[in-house]
Amino acid sequence: MMKKTDTPTQPGKLADMTPRQIVEELDRYVIGQSDAKRMVAIALRNRWRRQQLDPELREEIYPKNIIMIGPTGVGKTEISRRIAKLADAPFIKVEASKFTEVGYVGRDVESIIRDLTEQSVNMVKSSSLERVERKAEDMAEERVLDLLLPSSKPRTTGFQDDGEESNGKETMEPVDSTRQKLRKQLREGTLDKRTVEIEVKERGLPVGIISNIGGMEDIENNLREMLGGMMPGKRKNRIMKIPEALKYYTQEEAQKLLDMDEITREAVNRVEESGIVFLDEIDKIAGKEKNMGPDISREGVQRDLLPIVEGSTIHTKYGPVRTDHILFIAAGAFHAAKPSDLIPELQGRFPIRVELEALTKEDLVRILTEPQSALVKQYKALLETEGITLEFTKDGVEEIAATAVEVNDRTENIGARRLFTVVERLLEDVSFDAQELVEKKVVIDAAYVTKHLSDIVKDQDLSRYIL
Repeated sequence: MMKKTDTPTQPGKLADMTPRQIVEELDRYVIGQSDAKRMVAIALRNRWRRQQLDPELREEIYPKNIIMIGPTGVGKTEISRRIAKLADAPFIKVEASKFTEVGYVGRDVESIIRDLTEQSVNMVKSSSLERVERKAEDMAEERVLDLLLPSSKPRTTGFQDDGEESNGKETMEPVDSTRQKLRKQLREGTLDKRTVEIEVKERGLPVGIISNIGGMEDIENNLREMLGGMMPGKRKNRIMKIPEALKYYTQEEAQKLLDMDEITREAVNRVEESGIVFLDEIDKIAGKEKNMGPDISREGVQRDLLPIVEGSTIHTKYGPVRTDHILFIAAGAFHAAKPSDLIPELQGRFPIRVELEALTKEDLVRILTEPQSALVKQYKALLETEGITLEFTKDGVEEIAATAVEVNDRTENIGARRLFTVVERLLEDVSFDAQELVEKKVVIDAAYVTKHLSDIVKDQDLSRYIL
């Protein structure tokens, strides 16, 4: 029997985390759904295990893609989003119903990988910028000081103006002294109201010319990228305050310090080795209907998805990207269709099926209070900025959950998302009148919830539109 570890969970330290610890980390944000958490935890750990193997065997081990089955609002998207953050991996959520097969107007499925790669580049670039930020700030400071003290450059000759030999040191000392005084003032903020004139670069490319036509965003992005290199943009002078100039120069210097070739290589590698694609509404393209209209492209979209999920090479502006080891997590309510309605080839690429449970009143109570960013905690913090103290009693939280369950049962079941509409409606008056309230403490108990929501809940037509 394998020995269990008691090592504490360390968010973001995926290499040190067992599947049990990954589940514990997910428990901080998602209530219930233990089966789904176990499946994604195993999938994540298998990625780490694969990296420990010899390259030859590593290439032969493919991710076990997952289909999550369950109604909206039960945690499918949140589980996927959290594991991506945990793994520090490129992640993208797309709705399968938004794509059309090749030949129809709309987005093609290859744009999923292009968008995922773009996000990966932004992730790597952001972390690289953090590493060079300190150096870029120092360089920006020197450039601003050059503007404030144009004569600060030291003399390179060893002679004075009359031709007599000089040691050079005497001509630099006054300038250096003044520069150091200015540097101190700059860092202390006493120069913040002063302005300087700097040269900035502007791009004159038109925006939104092509993307107004459905499905043409990718063409415009590629065209913009290509023309951007051919038309580097004009430069013009602008008057800025010192803090704004420092910020502009810091960004400019940071860009110069980045090695974009290395960033691109790392970003593409991240996509290929740890990218995660969340395919929502997969059930919307699983129907067997053969009617004219939207249904005509359902099977076509599945067949277009197949090579990407199976493993192929997609050409992006950052170079070719292999999809063989990207993890695909599909999700859908599957009310009108079943996973078996997908084409057999695509079914075979999603070997793991997990069903998520509908949320009960007890689940909603826990969702309101337990997660790290629980809704109750959010509203307390928001209204505390206005000097209002919100106190949610136990029976008040239970009444909110019961109201959400009732509205879900009577109208459309949108799971935990119903809590947002219920709580927002419940606290509407407090949020609106926060500054004028004499009583700065508001107690949200069962009586308060009943008073503010009972009429809406009773009126089914009204609750359909408001809650």
